[in-house]
Amino acid sequence: MNLNQITIPVKDIERSITFYEGLGLTLIVKALPHYARFECSEGQSTFSLHQTDEPFQESGTWIYFEIEKLDEKVAELVQKGYLFEELPNDKSWLWRESRLKDFDGNSLILYYAGENRKSPPWRIS
Repeated sequence: MNLNQITIPVKDIERSITFYEGLGLTLIVKALPHYARFECSEGQSTFSLHQTDEPFQESGTWIYFEIEKLDEKVAELVQKGYLFEELPNDKSWLWRESRLKDFDGNSLILYYAGENRKSPPWRIS
């Protein structure tokens, strides 16, 4: 099984396109006013936005984007005006993470884990 894409709800597609392009995703489908799809700079997964008028409820869904040069990328995004809830820091699960939310409250974690992403010391054999 291979993960194809994640689709999240947003209120304003065009504003969200600007936000996610600024993070470094590449827009590949722009079907306004209801849909947009991006390629990640690495791997084969895609990420998409679906416009909704429904009220949002906090879902508890967290979206992780791995970035090898995390600290540099976060510094670049801060310079562009992105507001982070948490700047890069080392976690007990051996990942380095930074957290922010998009305009619609979707939780994004920019992180770097390297080998520990899939093979932490506690991995089941």
